[in-house]
Amino acid sequence: MAGADLHEIKPAVPYTQADLDWTDKKSRSTIEMNDPAFRPEIGNHVEDMEQYDVVFVGFPIWWYVAPTIINTFLEGYDFSGKTVIPFATSGGSGMGRTEDALRPSCSRETKWKPGKRFGSADRAGLAAWVQSLGIE
Repeated sequence: MAGADLHEIKPAVPYTQADLDWTDKKSRSTIEMNDPAFRPEIGNHVEDMEQYDVVFVGFPIWWYVAPTIINTFLEGYDFSGKTVIPFATSGGSGMGRTEDALRPSCSRETKWKPGKRFGSADRAGLAAWVQSLGIE
């Protein structure tokens, strides 16, 4: 979207490679994702979130859903009346139940557009997807 602002969601405690080893049952990511109520702390915040009407929320897919830090992010702001559009990156996993897991983190007055997973995409493909959403 032309003129959009970009904000990186940064965990208060950065993830290490060992934390992200999904094959290790004791890794931080595995422990967090085994508890859907877990909310990792975010180390930065969006200034003046109220100025935005549309918010794209991007993330990798972990265990067929967004990492729980995305729930932390959504619960940290009032998205009532705003449109939230999730999108994900993944080499193979689909969106799974991602939207169902994210919606309860926002008010019932939040508007949602269908999310999309990208394994890879070029600029034209991304632009076409955004255009298909019918937002300005």
